[in-house]
Amino acid sequence: MDINEILGGVKCQACGRDHACDIESVFVESGAIAHLSALCEKYGKILVVADENTFGVAGKQTMDALAGKETEAVIFDGKSVLIPDERAIEHIRAHMDGVTLLVGIGSGVIQDLCKYVSFYAHLPYMIVATAPSMDGYASTAAAMILGGMKETITAHLPRAIVADVDVLKNAPMEMIRSGYGDIIGKWSALNDWRIATLLNGEYFCQYIYDITYDMIGETLKTANGLVKRDAESIKALTYALITVGVMMSFATTSRPASGCEHHLSHYFEITGIVHGEKYLAHGIDVAYSTVVVAKLREEIVKHGAPSVQHYPERGYYEAKIKELYGDSVGEGCIALQDKMGRYNESRLEKYIANWDKISEILSEMPSSAEIEEMLSLVGLDVQELVDTYGEKKINEAVLYAKDLKDRYTILWMYYDINGDKDEPCKRR
Repeated sequence: MDINEILGGVKCQACGRDHACDIESVFVESGAIAHLSALCEKYGKILVVADENTFGVAGKQTMDALAGKETEAVIFDGKSVLIPDERAIEHIRAHMDGVTLLVGIGSGVIQDLCKYVSFYAHLPYMIVATAPSMDGYASTAAAMILGGMKETITAHLPRAIVADVDVLKNAPMEMIRSGYGDIIGKWSALNDWRIATLLNGEYFCQYIYDITYDMIGETLKTANGLVKRDAESIKALTYALITVGVMMSFATTSRPASGCEHHLSHYFEITGIVHGEKYLAHGIDVAYSTVVVAKLREEIVKHGAPSVQHYPERGYYEAKIKELYGDSVGEGCIALQDKMGRYNESRLEKYIANWDKISEILSEMPSSAEIEEMLSLVGLDVQELVDTYGEKKINEAVLYAKDLKDRYTILWMYYDINGDKDEPCKRR
């Protein structure tokens, strides 16, 4: 499908809502950066934001396209991992005097920083994509780390997405695999969405669901081409990632594209930052986590309808959360879950009353073995997850990654049914 055909919005017969998208243009083609000249014609001073690596691969083309415009550049150090936190935000804000437009050169973190800073400055932004690594290009969600917590801030959409296939196909293979893995993770996100709709009455749109589902299929077709850096395969993956982003904008929530697999990925990232430990690229963590949560779904179905629900013992729970996340982030998690009240909520009757439908939905998810096979097509091996984090950390993520977010996923169902085996849980 041509993304530009739906950018103006859709009157949806499936859910009855009018879906809107404020992106004006998407270019995914060879030489796409040249379009910046016309796109930026009406703007005054332009602030270009990149890091040394992304500027190295697309900076010259971008600055050439902006020739004749008043520009200033903020270039972050490319040697260390850029974190979208308060320090990075303030570094950009220090260069905002007189700026009328931000142009980001990069992918995930650069995109999120430009999205966040421009939103609160009431300015538009555009993004020059440098890797087909994630689905956030066309999403209103900015994944930030504020006060040590992973927060998804609702911001705004770029005026334009410029994705030059000549740049994208030369991205590090890890980033190409990351984008592929992020799309494979939609199996899990869509499954969580259906479960949350069944149990909690959450908003659901079949149109958004179907298009996101179709993007998984289109991405699977690209696997062989991606490892060869085939231009058409890179273009198809990029279209899939941007389309999923548009679907999140249509839904006004990241629900169609982010579920328990993302929560595990966020857990590995946050605990890695807190404890100074290695963590994998976001999409690769998502890919491997999709295998992990597919196994949880299989275990839940095999277990059958629960007869009890587990509740944590407060003292143990607080100590465990602070051990895993550190005091500051841990206190944020505890406060969030106190606000949500999920640890005090009885869900047992819902599970029992809806068990046949729950089992049916969970069984629609491809098996863990099938997901592993999909990942192997681009050279991803889930053993890398075990080698990086170890079984203990993965098991802790399964139990406590849910505490980072306010979203209900099957991580809550798994905890409700199994509890923490090391914890003196209450059962009722």
